[in-house]
Amino acid sequence: MQAWTLGAIPGEYALSDLPTPEPGPDQVTVRVVASALNHMDIWLTMGRPAPPRLPHVPGSDVAGVVAATGSSVTTWETGDEVVINPALVPRSALVAGIDSVLDPEMRILGEHTWGGHSEFCVVQAHQLESKPANRSWEEVVTQPICGTNAWRLLRRAGLKPAMVVLVTGIGGGVASAAMAIAEHLGAEVHVTSREPHKRQWALDHGAAGAHDSSAQRYDVEADIVLDSIGPATWDASIAALKRGGTMCVCGGTSGSTVELELPKLFFSQLNILGASCGSQEEFRFVQTMLTEGLAVNIDSVHSFDEYPNALDRLRSGEQLGKIVLRHDF
Repeated sequence: MQAWTLGAIPGEYALSDLPTPEPGPDQVTVRVVASALNHMDIWLTMGRPAPPRLPHVPGSDVAGVVAATGSSVTTWETGDEVVINPALVPRSALVAGIDSVLDPEMRILGEHTWGGHSEFCVVQAHQLESKPANRSWEEVVTQPICGTNAWRLLRRAGLKPAMVVLVTGIGGGVASAAMAIAEHLGAEVHVTSREPHKRQWALDHGAAGAHDSSAQRYDVEADIVLDSIGPATWDASIAALKRGGTMCVCGGTSGSTVELELPKLFFSQLNILGASCGSQEEFRFVQTMLTEGLAVNIDSVHSFDEYPNALDRLRSGEQLGKIVLRHDF
């Protein structure tokens, strides 16, 4: 099969020919129709957060058609159109339901295992959900990492209609998904960005307010802040929270360390939550929202062999939504 592979760290991805993987007894081989980029694709080339076993195939957001099933698989058949939950857990972890991703054996597709920037991808059968029939391949593949992560955080934060949600760094995948999900569920959404055109884009797509990320204080009082930036916006984000509000953390594109003023935390009775992926139940709920018409933000679609150009687009930070690869083999 053809696949984009990382052969050295530090290094760059190269298009390679690899043996087509065969499914184990409880596994399914998916012929990939579309995959999407995440910052993890870039971090892996630098050995972050930990060096993968080489050669490595990236790609955490994957959707396609079942090409083969293992001998014990009864839930899927060849030809089924599916989307993969990238939060890989053993089947035994599913008894934990919505918190299955807390299992110590949880791994992320495309980070700890070979991913989907390839012709085929093999996963356990319980990691799949049916592709929403009314949405395109490009649309559904935007959600596995970002949409499910955003929903897990918003759910744990107690999102309710009419709550005020502040999303930092609009334009990134998780931020765009969080804005769409919060709006879909009836929240009032505000965003931040350094770029005027991104703030205007958010306003044009339903945001109630858009604030300059570099401001020392945002003119909003939020029940929930969803942040993927970290230290550059941390103080202003914390200051924007109402008493009893919740800070949701899903990234740190400006750094990995922040300072927290403890009196603000306990006097204002704030909550701080973190997440990097979501359970199968949360993943399934995102598919349901897609079926209901959840807005999807796609920055650009590239052919499979244009992966290096797609990575350059991601590195530029200019994207508004997800960057997608279409696999036309």
